[in-house]
Amino acid sequence: MDASHPRMPRELDEDHPGPSGNYLQQARRNELRKAWADLNWTGGLADYIELVRGDPRLARNAYQRLFDTILSFGSEQPAEGSGAPVHYRFFDDPFDAGRDAIFGIGKPLAQLVSFLRAAAHGLGAERRVLLLHGPVGSSKSTIARLLKRGLEHVSRRPEGAVYGFRWHFDDEIVDCPMHEDPLHLLPADIQRGLLDELNESFDSEYDLRPTGNLCPLCRFHYDRIMRESGGDFGEVEKRIEVYRFVLSEQDRIGVGTFQPKDEKNQDSTELTGDINYRLIAEYGSDSDPRAFNFDGEFHVANRGLLEFIEILKLDVAFLYDLLGATQEHAVKPKKFAQTDIDEVIVGHTNSPEYRRLQNNELMEAFRDRTHKIDVPYNTRLSDEVRIYRKTFGTGACAGRHLSPHALEAAAMWAVLTRLDEPKNANLSLVQKMYVYDGQGGLNGSTAATIAELRAESPAEGLTGISPRYVQDCIASALVKDGAAPSLMADDVLEALEEGLVNHPLVDNDEHRRRFRELLALVHEEIEESLKAEVRMVVASDIEAVQRLCCNYVESVTAFVGGEGDVDERLLRSIEEKIGITEARKADFRREIVNYIDALAARGETFTYMSNPRLRNALELKLFEDSRDTFKITAGLSSVVDRDVHEKVELVKSRLMREYGYCESGAERVLERVASIFARGDTKTPEEAPEEAP
Repeated sequence: MDASHPRMPRELDEDHPGPSGNYLQQARRNELRKAWADLNWTGGLADYIELVRGDPRLARNAYQRLFDTILSFGSEQPAEGSGAPVHYRFFDDPFDAGRDAIFGIGKPLAQLVSFLRAAAHGLGAERRVLLLHGPVGSSKSTIARLLKRGLEHVSRRPEGAVYGFRWHFDDEIVDCPMHEDPLHLLPADIQRGLLDELNESFDSEYDLRPTGNLCPLCRFHYDRIMRESGGDFGEVEKRIEVYRFVLSEQDRIGVGTFQPKDEKNQDSTELTGDINYRLIAEYGSDSDPRAFNFDGEFHVANRGLLEFIEILKLDVAFLYDLLGATQEHAVKPKKFAQTDIDEVIVGHTNSPEYRRLQNNELMEAFRDRTHKIDVPYNTRLSDEVRIYRKTFGTGACAGRHLSPHALEAAAMWAVLTRLDEPKNANLSLVQKMYVYDGQGGLNGSTAATIAELRAESPAEGLTGISPRYVQDCIASALVKDGAAPSLMADDVLEALEEGLVNHPLVDNDEHRRRFRELLALVHEEIEESLKAEVRMVVASDIEAVQRLCCNYVESVTAFVGGEGDVDERLLRSIEEKIGITEARKADFRREIVNYIDALAARGETFTYMSNPRLRNALELKLFEDSRDTFKITAGLSSVVDRDVHEKVELVKSRLMREYGYCESGAERVLERVASIFARGDTKTPEEAPEEAP
């Protein structure tokens, strides 16, 4: 081949210039070679036993390994009295920068860790299928995926190292097909003695226990060598090479996944392996383990985890295999005795399939061997926003700017669809959402109050709208043709409403009606938020607030002292904002004057910041005065005078600086607020009720 051929590799050169050479040099680093060597360690059986004696964690079973994997990433204790469960950082997805992070369902995750703890202690949970039950899109698959990736990740660390063994014969090398623990090679009584010794020095909350016997193929080779050597275990030891391996779903080592297919195409051998008919002629019998493929998912997942996708869609014959796999930790391949397995079995299903299981009396044995954990939709607003930020980020996405309330509006609606109406007549559904999110909404709300609300609706979160639907609608709104540069909350809510017409899981008009009513509630909440933002921006004009304060103080002083001009109209327009009645106005004004005099006596100056109630009234007044400006922009934007234009531009620039709007988004906020004022909606977020005389 010509040396200039484009496929000819360059000669390895440590000093090769250019970006490509830099990448290749990184790939050749010595530390990478050492890491590879560590992950591919080999040695004899005696070497392995010494490793185990030095680090008893190597002898853990699958449940113990998974439990320790979760704990190894740390946890956060909840605030005292909050009633919240422990937060395990493992579920923040430390493996992929949070791409699969799980939010808002801390209780089910804590239940999962409790199940694994009980299984690690050998208290019976290890003989159950862990069944994750919940509506579509509630993170069941994500939980299973995190568990698998966690095992893969930790198996690369020294504390998570896993070892198997292979047989060396004159003409071939045979790996144990199930990557089983090399300790299985020791006679049972010797193995138990070693584990007893390990437990004496093992610093853990649980004890190490035997994990089974040799697989049929390894038993065949073991028995043959023992017969040929007259029972000399040393000959077995000479044939054994122990090696370290990494759990990998992609390589089908220690991590398996099984997904049901059409009933006509389902075959239980996918789980338990099958006869290799090509090798029968060579070995002369279909019961020779050398003529059997131990590559079923139960065998593949040994030492790790097996996930069953939509487990209750399995044919009954498959579920029978699960009974033995869970209760006895053994499976029955064709023509062979029970084969021991050591793995965590996780299945997930949705509500229709689970109801079918409950109604099937023939599946009582399977129901008795499952541990169900409900995985509901998230019902915390702030966590729902985090779910969408995980996908769409903040600031900009798909060439458009995300306004501050775009994702919040979607999250608010999604959460509301999952909540039951509160039984407390003084609490609205929207207030209940804020209470769950820790934002108040109910006077004196505490962890006990939240617990009481949740106790009223134990199935809350198992119905409602899936995050997947919301994400699809946000994506649709983002790429809509002819859209403005900014994606606003209204754009998202419009996309959510349009999608209801063809939503495959919203199959009746009653549900659509309710969901549209909830969209209207969200519209109202977003309007109040926009008005509050504009009000705060207007109030941030310190000079304007201080001028208004000086005018108020000047008139109040004149009123109390009986000298000078009193602008009664100005005084009442401010005082009414905080509920000061006509009968109480004189007392309030004297309080203000006395407060000013007290400050002066201490050498301090009175400003609008000095009295919180007055400050609130002044800001509300200033906001009200700005309404005329915004009303003008709503219908007469082309003819506004220079003064009005400057005021609007100032507010717009502050919205961009203080709240993160882009220019287009700030303009649309002002247009929206202007339209609210133009239609006569004069309610302000913080108007106080009138005080009693």
